[in-house]
Amino acid sequence: MAAEEVQQGKSVVDQVMDGIIRQIISGELVPGGKLPTEMELCRQFGAGRNSVREAVKKLQAYGILYIKRADGTFVSETYNRKMLDPMLYSLILQHNSWKDFVELRAVIDIGTLNIIVQRTDINTFLPELYRTYGELSAELHSPEPSLERVLELDMKFHSRIAGAANNPMLETITEYITLLTLPSRRETTRKVMESGEIDNFVELHRRLLTVIERHQTEEIVRAVQDHYVYWK
Repeated sequence: MAAEEVQQGKSVVDQVMDGIIRQIISGELVPGGKLPTEMELCRQFGAGRNSVREAVKKLQAYGILYIKRADGTFVSETYNRKMLDPMLYSLILQHNSWKDFVELRAVIDIGTLNIIVQRTDINTFLPELYRTYGELSAELHSPEPSLERVLELDMKFHSRIAGAANNPMLETITEYITLLTLPSRRETTRKVMESGEIDNFVELHRRLLTVIERHQTEEIVRAVQDHYVYWK
């Protein structure tokens, strides 16, 4: 099976990828540093050239490595959202239920709010959050609210909260989880709009803003859990 021969449950390519990543984590390879030559990698990992090339190609696609023509291959020194793609896509392949995703999203929201309430410059982002909240409330209370418009504004609202944490990895994860839960969010929002629970739905969003504005660390968990009450 050559380069694709399976060893200990993993292909040679996967083993080379894991080895390079371990070296980056341990500090043997540093961000901005040059990767050993192809032949050196072959010796290190006991792999053929085709396997090493494929491993490097995959790590480059993930944004972990990059190539400078005529100079060699280097370890990325900046965050690239592509780095999270393999991990997040694995969530989809596990076929988890929407409840699992909702729980994951709640945990992320709690952590995000804990970061945000520590900020001393909330006035730099709070007005925009209130503006989006106002648009969401106005759409829901309009004579003929649009489900898709409400979903769009709801996603925008939570995206702005994630952005307020000033953590691009956290923002990317939030975006992915939002997309993964979109079908259940659409159905939940539809039920809220049809059941006359609009005022409470809007108020739950308002509570998140109050937690941020008043730095209410002790209210974060309750506010998030209440926010997801319609998904239970």
